[in-house]
Amino acid sequence: MESLALIAIILPFIGAFITGLPVVRNHFAKFATAIALFSSLLVLFLALNWHSNGRTPITYDMISFGHMMIWGITLDEVSTLIGFAVVVLGFFIALYSCGYLTHENKEHPHAGKPRFYAFLLIFIGAMAGLVFSSTLIGQLFFFEITGACSWGLISYYQTPKAKAAAMKALILTHIGALGLYFAAAYLFSQSGTFSLNALSALTPTGKICVLLGVMIAAWGKSAQMPLHIWLPNAMEAPTPVSAYLHAASMVKVGVYIFARAVYSAGDIPEVIGVVGLIMAMITLIYGFLMYLPQDDLKRLLAYSTITQLAYIFIALSLAVFDSKLAFIAAIVYIFNHAFAKSLFFLIAGALSYSTGTRLISRLQGIMRTMPLIGTGFGIATLAIAGVPPFNGFFSKFPLFAAGFEVSQLHGWIMPLIILALIESIATFVWLLYRFGQCVIGEPSQEVIDAQPLPKSMSFVLIVLMLMSVFSSVIAAWWLG
Repeated sequence: MESLALIAIILPFIGAFITGLPVVRNHFAKFATAIALFSSLLVLFLALNWHSNGRTPITYDMISFGHMMIWGITLDEVSTLIGFAVVVLGFFIALYSCGYLTHENKEHPHAGKPRFYAFLLIFIGAMAGLVFSSTLIGQLFFFEITGACSWGLISYYQTPKAKAAAMKALILTHIGALGLYFAAAYLFSQSGTFSLNALSALTPTGKICVLLGVMIAAWGKSAQMPLHIWLPNAMEAPTPVSAYLHAASMVKVGVYIFARAVYSAGDIPEVIGVVGLIMAMITLIYGFLMYLPQDDLKRLLAYSTITQLAYIFIALSLAVFDSKLAFIAAIVYIFNHAFAKSLFFLIAGALSYSTGTRLISRLQGIMRTMPLIGTGFGIATLAIAGVPPFNGFFSKFPLFAAGFEVSQLHGWIMPLIILALIESIATFVWLLYRFGQCVIGEPSQEVIDAQPLPKSMSFVLIVLMLMSVFSSVIAAWWLG
């Protein structure tokens, strides 16, 4: 199994190098998509192999120096589930991009370049490496690779706004990364190893130091206050980039590394939960207030992503108070949100491809002329809002159940959970209002003049619609 994991991590890097060579000059998009598909199959086979062999968590030491492990691979129910999501969604984004990055795109008529697919493959490999890493130094290494790739992908169109947005993302996420540098150094100074498993043996003070460092890094990568301002500007990237980096993978790095630290640390001082919960609630309210006035669909989704990630931080903070249900809710939320929000971003991309605009005020009556996009818009809206039977409901329900459970012992948490519940209801009402504006009614001129989608884009949208219903079933089965 360690060989499968290692190949799944390394293959996208090799594919990225070959993508730029003359030998695939005329077929680089198809080649990169094939590499992403093969990596997805490897991760799927790895996960099923681990599952069929007893579901026992196992760590393989890959790089060590004496008794000190530098990097290893961890296979458990968390890493295999999230690893499947980030790699498979990378394949779907590559496939979608084959249709999106063409001269037929009304908003951005542009033929894709090899560097786009090379950066995308490197990002897929780095995400797989980070998810399966068993050490903080390994997470840090792949954390930095994702930052470099995000800079290249956000600035892909090479406009002044895109370059400025990419630099802002690079700087702010690297400011957050200082927390992970500190956490890795402190863990090594106290335990003589970088292994995440060593967290459980630290003193309470040591755990606070390491977990606060990881939390700061997580805030930066997951666009949480006070390191959140890079995400809305990053919407200058091509929409497939926004879907992958800012819905499925890059923003999930933060919540994932914090989840792994919480999972590995054993008994955690409650101050970590208090800080995490308060900051998540502040971010939740801020994100909600900011996406209300947005007319650009992608910027609305960016602020919505900030709030959705805040929910995951709420769940992880509740897990600090010995709530296993809250931790499971956080992992399920990461998995489900990756598919639902990717669908929403790709719907925005489909609208810009077909109509030439992402402005909500210029998009009406989508269902009459573009039923596939209209249906996808509706499913994504209901999934993000947490309406059953869509996957968002099965993310939020256990989170709120855990919140009310923890509140029985910590009464100060109850008002925060009620406030989060009010925000969730308000999100449903607002997204439903936006759905009515865009999807129902007489078509606007841009919608009347819309062009059909390529088959590759339509196929990806259909798969993500199905996953927005069934991903929660997969997660529930996998986590037991």
